Amino acid sequence: MSITGAANQWVCDLVPYEPGKPIEETARELGLQPEDIIKLASNENPLGPSPKAKEAMQVEIERAHLYPDGGGYKLRKALAEKHGVAFENVVLGNGSNEIIELLCHSFLKPGAALIAAEHAFVVYKLMATLFGADYIEVPDPGFVHDLDAMAAAITPETRLVFIANPNNPTGTLVGQEEIDRFVEALPDHVVAVFDEAYYEFLPEPPDTIKHVQAGKNVVVMRTFSKAQGLSALRIGYGMAPAPIAGLLNRARQPFNANAIAQAAALASIQDEEHIAATVENNACGVTFYESAFAERGWEFVPSFANFVLVNVGDGDEVFQSLLKKGVIVRAMRGYKLPGWVRISIGTPEQNKRCLEELDLLLSSS
Repeated sequence: MSITGAANQWVCDLVPYEPGKPIEETARELGLQPEDIIKLASNENPLGPSPKAKEAMQVEIERAHLYPDGGGYKLRKALAEKHGVAFENVVLGNGSNEIIELLCHSFLKPGAALIAAEHAFVVYKLMATLFGADYIEVPDPGFVHDLDAMAAAITPETRLVFIANPNNPTGTLVGQEEIDRFVEALPDHVVAVFDEAYYEFLPEPPDTIKHVQAGKNVVVMRTFSKAQGLSALRIGYGMAPAPIAGLLNRARQPFNANAIAQAAALASIQDEEHIAATVENNACGVTFYESAFAERGWEFVPSFANFVLVNVGDGDEVFQSLLKKGVIVRAMRGYKLPGWVRISIGTPEQNKRCLEELDLLLSSS
């Protein structure tokens, strides 16, 4: 028997997550200078971290020989106060991705089922596979989560329903009425997970935290990777009723949120000016791309997030062609959208350069 034959079959069946192509790797492979490459592939903040977060990181580096606060007291307390929940309702994660994994540790096993939308974040499927659970995809007409259909798909075996809102990679949003109706109909054996990584970009976001406050089986996930620009530090959090939060805290590793990340996240909460500048830059960028796509007659999905999904005919070919020009976007074949690419919002200069390169490619095809 080979060693893979002796391994956990669910791990062998797993297709590894493919992240956006790094700038350094692109430079090495194509002989380009890193400073000449723009990355618009991973929905990162083009303005970078908050100046207050940078200062906090520098201070915390001097204490890097000490273990972090394993309970994350200061950051959890600040998040609880900001969102109107109790301290025990907040769970820190090594990115919000870890909250996904902790939920699966807590609720999934062979025979259990996880429900998600057809074009939702691919990590949900990866985690269901890893834990030997069934993954149920529900069609999303117009790329929008159909919460009524997702509710109808629930069975006695269902344990988790993931709702990315706004959704990645489509940028679409489900409204308050649909959310409230879904939560009210939720059976006692099911946890609804609202993945709100792009929450800060919404001018009038739905209120999901009220369901946590009411003690419903609801988890709200947020991250510091997007609007706060702390992707490299891997820091996110979940908010849940105490019984669910307690399970997640049992499943997590000790010291899962490092001290530098905690300090930067705490400082970024307080920098409202940086968040406002980020949101403004993003709104202008979304308008820039969507107006340009509409003028050119290119099919796109109106976005509530910090990226735009656009149909370019052959996503893989356009991705490779842009890559050679030093512009990194994200091809969408892995999301069953082979004709599309997802473009993250950059600075005005980066957006302009990306569109110019797209024009050259698509006008000559």
